Amino acid sequence: METTGTHLKRSCAAWRLVIGIGMVALVASAADMGTRPVDAAPSSTTSSPLSTPHTGVRTVTIRYRAWNGAVRIAAVILPAWYRPGHNPPLPLVISPHGRGGTGRGNATYWGNLPGVGGFAVVNPDGMGRKIPSYSFALPRQIDDLAKMPSFVTKALPWVRIDRNRIYALGSSMGGLETLMLVARHPHLLAGAAAMDSVADMVLRYKQMPHMPCNARCLKVYGRPYGLVLRDKLVTEVGGTPAAKHRAWVARSPRAHAAAIARSGVPLQIWWSRKDRIVTNQATQSGALYRTLRHLNPKAPVSEYIGRWRHSHEMRSTQLLPVAVAGFGLIHTKPAALPRSVSYLAAPVA
Repeated sequence: METTGTHLKRSCAAWRLVIGIGMVALVASAADMGTRPVDAAPSSTTSSPLSTPHTGVRTVTIRYRAWNGAVRIAAVILPAWYRPGHNPPLPLVISPHGRGGTGRGNATYWGNLPGVGGFAVVNPDGMGRKIPSYSFALPRQIDDLAKMPSFVTKALPWVRIDRNRIYALGSSMGGLETLMLVARHPHLLAGAAAMDSVADMVLRYKQMPHMPCNARCLKVYGRPYGLVLRDKLVTEVGGTPAAKHRAWVARSPRAHAAAIARSGVPLQIWWSRKDRIVTNQATQSGALYRTLRHLNPKAPVSEYIGRWRHSHEMRSTQLLPVAVAGFGLIHTKPAALPRSVSYLAAPVA
């Protein structure tokens, strides 16, 4: 039976998530992943509030051939201890980046979580139809995402992947592509989390002109920012919804809700009431959640609703540990959420 309105503990200035190895302080960050991805070095050892002397990570850059033959880059995050000869099978998270981002930039949001949990993350650059970093769930891009486990092991033969523990997690455009990966390749995944995602691309087209754009924004772009983004989206899809309706539907998770609802893939849907990029998310991710519930009341779908800035929750210092704990990749005591976050649990099987 579904539980609703579950609100968990909070603290005064910061809230804390208890991870098996200790307490993790969750602190604020000013970056906006959807518009300004932070790039990272191709190979590095990182630390974060999640780190201990034995839970570092390293990031390895690989190359793969995308659907159109282009050579693309993916940033693979591994626990620092993982190496040839000391390489048990690892769970793998496929993490597509947000609009205009890169795989390396997306990798920075994971911090030390893969080291703490002992799993790998592959962050591909992806490939759109016209604009590489604006792929927006092009079906052939989604098929490339499904090939990521094979791309990783081909480039790094000593990396062993637990094929029963492959997950997907992304925010913004990456969340859109995560949802479409569930729809198109459900048998690949043991779980998925989509954050601040567009679910209805035709509705998104209609909403984009209403995105906020102040005087500074107008000075920079010469017209409302939403119109600039909409033009790029039209270029990527190949025409407006009136001219290319089927192409827009092919990229819309809500149009594939029946496939998602019957997939059996445990799915987390995260959305914000204060998002100024994907505006009115109640009509996007929120509507998708309600549709899935209507189509299959027993679908293993949970919903997190908050008031964060666009994609702000997808950080190791924010709510990403909660999502990863939902996959069973890190071990926690009961997860602590701020009072402002409501949680609708998946039905108990």
